[in-house]
Amino acid sequence: MDNKQLILADILRRVEKPARYTGGEWNEVVKDHRATAVKMVLAFPDIYEVGMSHLGSHILYQVVNSRPDALLERVYAPWGDMEMELKQAGLPLFSLETKTPLKEFDLVGFTLQYEMTYTNILNMLALGNIPIRAAERDEGDPFVLAGGPCAYNVEPLAPFFDFVVLGEAEEVLGDIIDAFKDWRQKQGRRQDFLQDLVHIPGVYVPSLYDVRYRPDGSIEGVYPRQPDVPERVVKRVVRDLDRALFSTKPVVPYIDVVHNRAMIELFRGCARGCRFCQAGMIYRPVRERSRETLLKQAQELLASTGYDEISLSSLSSLDYSQIVQLIDDLVNSHGPAGVRVSLPSLRVDSFAVEQAQKIQQVRRSSVTFAPEAGSQRLRNVINKNVTEEDLLTAVRSAAEAGWRAFKLYFMIGLPTETDDDVLAIANLADKVANLSLSRGQITRVTVSTSNFVPKPHTPFQWEGQLPREELKRRQLLLNNKIRGRKLEHRWHAPEQSFLEAVFSKGDRRLADVLERAWQLGCRLDGWSEYFSFDRWEQAFADVGVDPAYWANRTIGIDEVLPWEHLDPGIKRDFLLAERMRGIQGKTTVDCSRDKCSGCGVCPTLEIPIRRRGEQE
Repeated sequence: MDNKQLILADILRRVEKPARYTGGEWNEVVKDHRATAVKMVLAFPDIYEVGMSHLGSHILYQVVNSRPDALLERVYAPWGDMEMELKQAGLPLFSLETKTPLKEFDLVGFTLQYEMTYTNILNMLALGNIPIRAAERDEGDPFVLAGGPCAYNVEPLAPFFDFVVLGEAEEVLGDIIDAFKDWRQKQGRRQDFLQDLVHIPGVYVPSLYDVRYRPDGSIEGVYPRQPDVPERVVKRVVRDLDRALFSTKPVVPYIDVVHNRAMIELFRGCARGCRFCQAGMIYRPVRERSRETLLKQAQELLASTGYDEISLSSLSSLDYSQIVQLIDDLVNSHGPAGVRVSLPSLRVDSFAVEQAQKIQQVRRSSVTFAPEAGSQRLRNVINKNVTEEDLLTAVRSAAEAGWRAFKLYFMIGLPTETDDDVLAIANLADKVANLSLSRGQITRVTVSTSNFVPKPHTPFQWEGQLPREELKRRQLLLNNKIRGRKLEHRWHAPEQSFLEAVFSKGDRRLADVLERAWQLGCRLDGWSEYFSFDRWEQAFADVGVDPAYWANRTIGIDEVLPWEHLDPGIKRDFLLAERMRGIQGKTTVDCSRDKCSGCGVCPTLEIPIRRRGEQE
């Protein structure tokens, strides 16, 4: 062991959960850096237990490492104890596989899943001895890139990234690696590589765009600096999931993580059209894997990992066109060996309960439903096409099948919401708790309420979030109404939701706030142990900006949005029309089962319009 290894070994004896940092797990891929042309590290800006549960990271790990000319290693945000030890020992943040410092990689790629991880990105770069701003990096520094759902408004983070991937990264990473190899062979300068990247569809280089503002603070426009830079960057998508490489040899963690099980991805996209849901918009169109492909992947996953549970993972898994046959096949093939099949969530209908019965015949834990709003009026506003009767029928079916505990998810502060809509949540929960059954009774109903956060590229992207004080008032109004020994209410802190809204709707002027907040000690903000709203308030004050401008202000429909040049394929006119239909309480059908809703994604991406289950 060299001195660095001895120091690291000593550090790991003193930190909580050293397995977060050791690597060496089953299915880990270790390559020789000297014999590999392109070296990349996938940086997940949250702790190991969260990052190891992210299916997309497992897919990219296998996609890149399947190439003989490239390698991909992993790094996660260190917990506070590990950060302190690294600083005291003078060691940089390193990859799990080979303990290589981040600065020694060619490409450092972050996944943007959640606004409250943004300061972790700056912290990981600093711990890796990489300048946090792209403009400060020189020829010897790695290129720092990002992708993921928050990339569709990456503007608050734009000064920190050299380039950003829009859409499904496995579709574009190969092009980026090829471009990097060509650039290195030509011995080009750093700026030359960024110039090459703008010609790759789905790649956004923030430094090649200027943002201009009007005197009132609104955006005049986002303009390319050069003629060959596209005005809009359109996302990349995998057109045929059956042909796409999927992770059938995921790294198996040594410690328990959030989702410690095998995962198969049934399809991508969702066409239900919930007007608050960003994922339902940016992941369109719906594309399914065939049942034969899924069964083969499940067999390979179980053989390579030893897991005893398979999770059917998609935005709304029970919408898969062959879900009944697939569940039957999986249960019949793997059930006798003790393998359980699980669903991440259930639809609010009896069909969902019927499928859950097939796969949860032994364990009767709680069942989760997400009505999202208490009144039918508000469910129509958000296009949540379920009724109170749908929910009560589903609960009754589940209770008759043996479930006794239920979780109900709702949002507070949705557009047009009134106090009556808030109180309707309590009334609905009370009906569920006291549902008349032919045998037994419901023992526990947990009502969980989050705060509405307006998201880019949704029909509600122009809306402002309610002020924090009003969100607290409505949460307390509901809490005081929920009474009974069977009922429990849990809610999300408005302060975190407020910051989510700020950075969800923000622009490049917020980069200084992020940097100041990080300097003040903000990191791991998604964890209550570390979150400090006082530090965030100080950061806004120090920089001299009012966060309410982004979080609480309703944006005029004639304004240029900070993210308008980042294109997921959804037409602006469609989003405006959906917003108006929501205000009018009109619903829109699921286009994968009914007529085309005219969102524009299929023509924009030049993908043939197909109904769910249809093959090319």
